Parts: sequence; structure tokens; C-alpha cells
Amino acid sequence: MIQLYWCPRTRASRALWLIEELGEPFELVEIDLRDAESRSNPDFLSASPMRKVPALRDGEVTVADSAAIGLYLADRYPRAGLAPAIDAPDRGRYLFWMTFLPGVIEPAMAQKFNGWETEPATIGWGNFERMIETLENGLADGPWLLGDPFSAADVMAGSSVNFMSMFGILPDSPVLKAYLERCQARPAYARAMAREA
Repeated sequence: MIQLYWCPRTRASRALWLIEELGEPFELVEIDLRDAESRSNPDFLSASPMRKVPALRDGEVTVADSAAIGLYLADRYPRAGLAPAIDAPDRGRYLFWMTFLPGVIEPAMAQKFNGWETEPATIGWGNFERMIETLENGLADGPWLLGDPFSAADVMAGSSVNFMSMFGILPDSPVLKAYLERCQARPAYARAMAREA
């Protein structure tokens, strides 16, 4: 059975949402990141080298980090239809969006929160404005990042758009606001947020 090492109101919420989308049985193992004893859970530490949530155990497999968990789960449980097949034409686009979260969205959000000045041409994530523009353009053929099918990439991006909205840094973007509403309307999202509450 899938075990998710999780702490409410953290990046682990996106992994919880993704697991809810799978429709597979799972167990939540709460890790209180403020508590040294909880953080030193040996099973958690063996699954999470950085001692961060989310981390996951699925039988003998351990995976840490949201994007890696998303890639693993979508491929491991294909019945949910959350990833294109390895040889599908849109697999490359899917992989781009799956890694856009750790490679672009999170660094750009950190830049925005911390007021860092960057030169977009020399920084891998460009800057916050370019990240937003890229997301908006990616949804042009919507309703989802791959067009009609909802995918694990939408969990990664949608949860990030939700975080930007919660923290007051989401620009006034009709495209991203409508995307967030579509994400929040998903039953699996509602189930995950009910657990978060």
C-alpha cells in the first residue's frame, strides 16, 4: 500500500491530491516538521534524504520530492490516466510540465517572495514574470496543460497556482484564475483539501 509522509499545509498537499486522483488505497503518515522526534522517524528518513515532505513509500520503492513522486505514481498506476504513455507524442510536453514545478515555478516564487533581482537570460527559471507567461501560454489550448486530458502535470502546476493565490502573489490573470477554479472543482482536490483541514 502507498504510504505518504505528509504534513498539512505544505508542499505535501500536492502529493495528497495526486494520490486522491489515483483512486488507490493509501495511508497518510503525518510528519510534524516542527517536532524533532517526528522528523527523526527512521522510515521517513529512509524515504526522504532531504528530510522534507512529501516522501512516499510504495512497497519496496521510496520516492521523495513532489515532481519525482508525481512521475512515479502516474507511471506506476496508469489506470488513472494521469500520464501519457512513454511513446506518446505529448510525453515530452508532459515531462516538461512535470519538471517545470521544481525547475521554474518554485525558484521563481522564491525570487518573488525574497525580492531577488535576476537576469532572466542567465537564470534557469528566467524570472517570475516569464514563469507566469509560460504557464498562461501553456494553457492556451486548455483546459489543461496537455489540452483535453487532465494529467499529473496539472496537479503540480495547479497546486502551485493555488499557493500563489493563497500567498497573494498570483497576478491578475484570467487564464490562471480560471485554471485554478477548474482544479479546485475536481472531486479528488476536494477530498485532499478535506484531509488537509
